[in-house]
Amino acid sequence: MILFPAIDLKNGQCVRLRQGDMDQATVFNDDPTAQAAAFERQGFQWLHVVDLDGAFAGKPMNGRAVDAILKAVSFPVQLGGGIRDMTTVEGWLAKGVARVIIGTAAVRDPAFVRAAARAHPGRIVVGIDARDGMVAVEGWAETSTLSAADLGRRFEDAGVAAIVYTDIARDGMLGGINWDGTIALAKALSIPVIASGGLASMADIERLTQADAAILEGAITGRALYDGRIDPATALARIREAA
Repeated sequence: MILFPAIDLKNGQCVRLRQGDMDQATVFNDDPTAQAAAFERQGFQWLHVVDLDGAFAGKPMNGRAVDAILKAVSFPVQLGGGIRDMTTVEGWLAKGVARVIIGTAAVRDPAFVRAAARAHPGRIVVGIDARDGMVAVEGWAETSTLSAADLGRRFEDAGVAAIVYTDIARDGMLGGINWDGTIALAKALSIPVIASGGLASMADIERLTQADAAILEGAITGRALYDGRIDPATALARIREAA
């Protein structure tokens, strides 16, 4: 079980959004590199980074900040936001990103995702962001007619490393993860699922250690980590103890 601390990049700053709304951004750190290094010192084993501007623009927009993070830390980084072609995939992998997350392109161009997964086994993650169970794209600005489970099934035999499943209604709201929906998705798919959106407290960390949640690869935490609702040392120790 992996607890992924999140760094969301907007205008080169480390921010958190409420329900994916770029107009509801809270800046938590002007120095994402320092934040990444702090997470590594706290004992986290992975880092989850999203280029928010890139998700809306359809191309990398915070490349300088990501480059600086990669140079500052030694633990693996998975990166999403604006990754929609093979050139971008291979560019980030060459720079040292451990896994790239493909979201909008997974809906628009599934053949590209399958090709990327074949070319780079174990390094392609599909981001499934859902609103009321339906997949949202373009930085969550548009809702598709495709269900999260149906999208996941498209990549069952493609060699995708994992799926990051985000319930948009809960993201940044500190209301708790949609455990029922996330665990149901994990049971429906053979691809490992990472829970995202709403992890709010140590109670959620405890929920993550329960037997039915063991099917998940892990969970992403953002706002609750920044505002102190989750203590890194205690959370990581509890997850290790449960494992």
